[in-house]
Amino acid sequence: MKIAIGVGCRKDCASEIIVALVRRAIARAHCEGSPAALYSHQAKSLEPGLIAAAAKLEMPLVFLDPKLLDEAAPRAVTRSEKVIDMFGLPSIAETAALAGAGAGAELILARISDSCASCAIAKERQS
Repeated sequence: MKIAIGVGCRKDCASEIIVALVRRAIARAHCEGSPAALYSHQAKSLEPGLIAAAAKLEMPLVFLDPKLLDEAAPRAVTRSEKVIDMFGLPSIAETAALAGAGAGAELILARISDSCASCAIAKERQS
């Protein structure tokens, strides 16, 4: 099973926080060892903590066009008023995970958060 890990973070969030959160999410979703990549909003493409976290986790990091996140938004299950105000999305983590996993993807772990980051996991649709 291929998984998409959506990550949202505040500006200058430390990579260690993101790495710990992603590892906790993978354990909660019981998907250790599954092929995975990290996905986030294009606006996060210059976040050094997110880039460093992907390197530490040895996972590809893909920044998604906001249009793809908008398309996934109706399938998100949590809402952050702050994220809605800033990006027009209910959750960066959930929409990035869903968009990253492709059409018809489903969340296997709704958004979990730490001090400055959030994470969600989606899997591709099984045919």
